[in-house]
Amino acid sequence: RKAILKVHAKGKPFEPGLDLDTVARRTPGFTGADLANVINEAALLTARHNQTVISDYFLEEAIDRVIAGPERKTRAMSEKEKKVTAYHEAGHALVAHALPNLDPVHKVTILPRGRSLGHTLVLPTEDKYTQTRSEMIDTLAYALGGRAAEELVFHEPTTGAGDDIDKATKLARAMIVEYGMSAKLGAVKYGSGDAEPFMGRDMGHAREYSDAVAADIDAEIRALIELAHDEAWDILVEYRSVLDNLVLELMDKETLTREDLARIAEGVSKRPSMAPYEGFGKRAPSDQPPVLTPAERASLNGSAQAPAPSPPIPVPVHVPAGSRE
Repeated sequence: RKAILKVHAKGKPFEPGLDLDTVARRTPGFTGADLANVINEAALLTARHNQTVISDYFLEEAIDRVIAGPERKTRAMSEKEKKVTAYHEAGHALVAHALPNLDPVHKVTILPRGRSLGHTLVLPTEDKYTQTRSEMIDTLAYALGGRAAEELVFHEPTTGAGDDIDKATKLARAMIVEYGMSAKLGAVKYGSGDAEPFMGRDMGHAREYSDAVAADIDAEIRALIELAHDEAWDILVEYRSVLDNLVLELMDKETLTREDLARIAEGVSKRPSMAPYEGFGKRAPSDQPPVLTPAERASLNGSAQAPAPSPPIPVPVHVPAGSRE
């Protein structure tokens, strides 16, 4: 990412000391086009503000625009709606902070952007191309953290959680029907992609499984959602004072950084992983840990990288005629 950023940054004035390494770390998962948009958007923002050099502030704003859209300054919220939004986003942030298998929270804001009234930005520390089941379940709980906060504090949900519910349902469904992460249904793919919409039912397309299996799929999806919803709720109940403090600072500052969250949520402990996988059947997992590479062994020993062992000398073996090696 840094190399791509350097290409698009050529010929553009940056403030002294600005490090593209930092920008690269803030943009995991960005495509080349996304990174180009970040640099170009930062340059446009600099010009609009009559500045001569691109600063870190404009780069941060450009990243937010690429992720969530431009700030909607014309969308004025009442104080009541602003507080509901603050609890919603603080719920996301606090749940994410307490979960053991989720990426760190980079920013929380109640400034409207695009179609949203606020957003919580969770970023991995490095590019990731796969997810474990534990990470996906934690993602479900994080997605439902805003809804849980609304229910806990205001005793009813709002429409603000609609997109969160949509994403959580799609993720839970993918876990069951695409990735075989249900112990009951096993490592089987159900359906052929877009022809099988949300939950276990079709919409006018030929379904590739029975009504009984469709009911099982619905039940497994609901069980995952309920598990994640309960976990989010329990975190918010346990750390209600932290939730309230996050809201107070959000109402005052409108945007909180990763450092702000770490300070406010200093006393929050990581939760144990939810619902360990039990879909092994008769296959007993090994107690033997993964093999260590020479570099990992050297790191553990605090010494230089150990040389790779010499390959064994092959020994000729007589194979009788008609047999297979």
